[in-house]
Amino acid sequence: MSPAVEFRNVSKNFGSFLAVDDFSLTVAKGQFVTLLGSSGSGKTTSLMMLAGFMTPSSGNIYLDGQDVTDLPPHRRNIGLVYQNYALFPHMTVAANVGFPLKMRHVPKDEIANRVKATLEKVRLHQFADRFPSQLSGGQQQRVALARAMVFEPSILLMDEPLGALDKNLREEMQVEIKRIQREVGITTIYVTHDQEEAMSMSDNVVVMSRGRIEQAAPPAELYEQPGNAFIAQFVGSANVISGKVSVNKGTASFVSDAGVVIPLKPADALIDGTRKAAVIRPERVRFTTAEDTVGIPATVESVLYGGTMIRYVTRSGDQRIHVVTVNRGDTPLQPGDATYLAWEEKDFRLVETPQAETRQT
Repeated sequence: MSPAVEFRNVSKNFGSFLAVDDFSLTVAKGQFVTLLGSSGSGKTTSLMMLAGFMTPSSGNIYLDGQDVTDLPPHRRNIGLVYQNYALFPHMTVAANVGFPLKMRHVPKDEIANRVKATLEKVRLHQFADRFPSQLSGGQQQRVALARAMVFEPSILLMDEPLGALDKNLREEMQVEIKRIQREVGITTIYVTHDQEEAMSMSDNVVVMSRGRIEQAAPPAELYEQPGNAFIAQFVGSANVISGKVSVNKGTASFVSDAGVVIPLKPADALIDGTRKAAVIRPERVRFTTAEDTVGIPATVESVLYGGTMIRYVTRSGDQRIHVVTVNRGDTPLQPGDATYLAWEEKDFRLVETPQAETRQT
C-alpha cells in the first residue's frame, strides 16, 4: 500500500533564502502527524507545498503514490483548515459546510444529507441555521473542520487551527479534533508551534528547525530519547549541560564546562575527550544525601511554588540544574540549603550538540 503522503528531498527557495531544505517525510494512511517548530522553521511552507499553493524548488511530493508536485490545489483532494476559520459571514453554518459540495456540482439532496452527517460528526447539527457571528470561537473552528471534511478528502491539513483560542478552549478543541480524526480515520497533517499541543494530539511529531527535520518520532520517543540538545530543549523542559566525556582506567565520567563531574557507567561507545551534551529532565532529578547514592552536591538558589508542583533552581559549582517535584504538602527546601542531586542512570542521556549552521539569508 502506498503511503498517504510522501515528500522526497523537497526544498523551497525564496530568492537566496532557503526556507525548506531537503525535506523527506513519509506519512501512513490514517496517521495524525504534526509539523512542530518555531516561526521560520519551514513548517507552514511545507504544508503549503503539500496543498499545492507553492511549488517546490526541487524534489517531489506524492499523494497515494501519485506525483502531485505540479498539480493545482483543486486536483489534490485535500481539505484545509486555517487559523482564522475563513467562514463566509453571510452564510449559515449549513451553507458554509455545503459550499465545497456546491462548487463540485453535487446534487442538492446529496448536499443536504452530507452536510447533516458531517455536522453530526462535529456535534453541531443543532446549529445548522445559525450564522458564524452567533457561534463561539470553538464552534466556528468546528464548522471550518466540517467544511474541510464534507467532500471526503483523502488528506486533512490544519495550519495553526487553534491559535486564536484561549487556553481552556484550545485544550477542549485538541480533544475534539483528535476524536473526530480517529472516528473518521482521515490522514491529518497538523502545523503548530505549541509543543504541548503537538505531543498530546499526534501519532508522530516532526520537529523542524531552519527548514530541516531535526527528529521525527512518536511523542514519547521525542521526550524520552531526544536526538540532540535542540530537541531536548524544544520538546518539554530539560537541563542541558555541555561538556566532554572522560575515560580513565576503566572509569568514566562526564565533565561539564562548568567543572561539575558526573559519574557514568563505563561503556565501549564512550571515547575520552568527546564533546557531548548531557540531558536530564527536571522531574527526573531528585534530592538525596551523599550516602544514599552517587550524587552531586548542590545549593538551592530559588524555589518557585506552582501549586501541584514545586520548581527548584539549584547550583552545583558553576552549573545550574532545575528540579521539579510533586507538592506533597511537606516543607520544601529553602534558598541557601545544601543538598545532593541524583537520578536514575536511564534518565541521564548523552546527546549530540548541534553544530552551528550557516544559512543563506
